[in-house]
Amino acid sequence: MHSSAHETFELGEFTVPRLWTGLWQLSSNAWGSASVPKIRQAMGRHVELGHTAFADHYGSAELIFGQFRSSLESPESVLGATKWCVFKPIVISEETVEAAVRQRMERMGTERVDLLQFHWQDYENHDYIQALQILSQLKTKGLIAAIGLCNFDAVRTEELCTQFPGTIVSNQIPLSLIDTRALYALTAVCSKYNVKLLTYGTLCGGFLADKWIGEREPDPYSGSLNPSQRKYLDIIVKAWGSWSLFQDLLLVLRGISERHGVSISNVATRWVLDQPAVGAVIIGARLGCTEYAADNLKVYGLTLTTENRAQIAEVLARSAGRQLIETIGDCGAEYR
Repeated sequence: MHSSAHETFELGEFTVPRLWTGLWQLSSNAWGSASVPKIRQAMGRHVELGHTAFADHYGSAELIFGQFRSSLESPESVLGATKWCVFKPIVISEETVEAAVRQRMERMGTERVDLLQFHWQDYENHDYIQALQILSQLKTKGLIAAIGLCNFDAVRTEELCTQFPGTIVSNQIPLSLIDTRALYALTAVCSKYNVKLLTYGTLCGGFLADKWIGEREPDPYSGSLNPSQRKYLDIIVKAWGSWSLFQDLLLVLRGISERHGVSISNVATRWVLDQPAVGAVIIGARLGCTEYAADNLKVYGLTLTTENRAQIAEVLARSAGRQLIETIGDCGAEYR
């Protein structure tokens, strides 16, 4: 059963689609590169299809997105989510935080940031509390429309939601059929405080796709894999299970996808969208190179049956997926 009706949800003051376009592949030519005009044209095609939310700040993503949005007749109809990532110790003051936010505004050519997602590297340094307090003041001043987190674990998400009630609208974290760490404590915390999960890595760098069925385990050093694929291959074969078990999963997904007349990627995306607290799946796009904007629309209106879920659960139960929370740590631990 398919429907062209777009699924949406409320995020702060915005009503946004449940599929977002991730721009992290603009960070490096390792994903393949296209000219800026081609990238802007691809953004236009996405918006025409109803993919009106874009996320990420790496490389020239903010600049290109800002140029694209300013060219639209109604720029406010498209949402831009960006990040403020604090990787190294800095002095947290009203001046430093506001300067970081204004830099985002300047690069995106806007008078406020739609969704500012905050990443903090070192939990031992509790200045992230002061940083969030200043961000919430900047929101009151009108420089930020909505505040989200990025790669925050369950403990710190709950800590911040308790200290700043109603301030945080989202948390961008990894979630896929392979990486289910968010379904433990984090999902419960986000449900409790009405924080929406914005998920990335949902297609494991493109491994959760029809083209990998029957393929041999790729060599991570062959040069044929992009950075995302090297990362997720490592998780699949070293932490989650094996390439052979992954093939079992792909075959189950293909059986389900064929019955529904969709792709394996659609099924994998739908499974994530159906998890508690998930607002949107952010699908990385190589804009101007390869894009699946039309195929992704089939996720809307796809309903997985109880039998479909049971078939998927049977394969997942044979994996070490449940142990990832211990072997890797909670969401974001892999970056710390």
